[in-house]
Amino acid sequence: MASHAELRTGPEAAPGAGPGPGPERHLDARSELNEFLRTRRARLKPADVGLAEYGRRRVPGLRREELAQLAGVSVAYYTRLEQGNGRNVSVEVLDAVSRALRLSEAEHAHLLHLARPAQRGRRPAAARRGQVRPAVRELLSALEGVPAYVWGRRSDVLAWNSTASALFGDWAERAPEERNWARVTFLDPAARRLFADWPAKAADVVGQLRMDAGRHADDPLLAALIGELSMKSEDFRTLWAAHDVKRKSHGDIRLLHPLAGALALRYETLALPGDPELSLSTYHAEPGSASEEALRLLASWGADASRDRSAVTRD
Repeated sequence: MASHAELRTGPEAAPGAGPGPGPERHLDARSELNEFLRTRRARLKPADVGLAEYGRRRVPGLRREELAQLAGVSVAYYTRLEQGNGRNVSVEVLDAVSRALRLSEAEHAHLLHLARPAQRGRRPAAARRGQVRPAVRELLSALEGVPAYVWGRRSDVLAWNSTASALFGDWAERAPEERNWARVTFLDPAARRLFADWPAKAADVVGQLRMDAGRHADDPLLAALIGELSMKSEDFRTLWAAHDVKRKSHGDIRLLHPLAGALALRYETLALPGDPELSLSTYHAEPGSASEEALRLLASWGADASRDRSAVTRD
């Protein structure tokens, strides 16, 4: 389990990690916009967008003037945008830039959050962790047998059922600030053994944090989390510097559980009505599969599986 140490969020906390949260405990929105556009431009080659390649290139990817041409804006205008001066940019221009950069739906939404003034300058009404309605907790209990949990901003895990604890470890054993998928993924060695494809899990977690950073650059808890992970995990620093954005609502995952062995599961993530920042994630196995039987056994063990899992992991 990750140790709880004093947090530092200044750039000195993570050498080589690039710009990070400063002592004011928020993310620099202009720097985020600059780095996001620069990294998206760098991944495209002229041939990718139907342009002829000419001259020697000092940096990878498209030149600013090529991107401006594709988006139908002046080079000076695009340069100002990439430098983080997007305060008065129109949605139409951002849409054109998004098309030129071939952004995914999640990346396009991220660009809008970073660039539009309506998304800036407002301190979150609550930097605290989210609150789960009693009816949602009742739903988690009703889903026993199916691993399910509710998570919110910063990938904080807020509520869960006993089957989820049997599968992923007992969240109740962790301090509230450590019930967070990013901290678990990068700071808990057991996570690297649990997820058969740990790099994919790590990339998904960072991609979701990037989405949160675009929406809530002034969230001090988010800035502190990023600062802590940048200081303690080289893997996190590398992934964070890539500025990749992901929003995964469903998919497949393989686990190597210390008690149940190999599990091939499918997950679904649903937004909770009335709670726009909260999501419900559930996991299930293919009917009739060995994974379904293993999951059924874990569910029957309940709290005992959580305790036994913790003991095996420590050993």
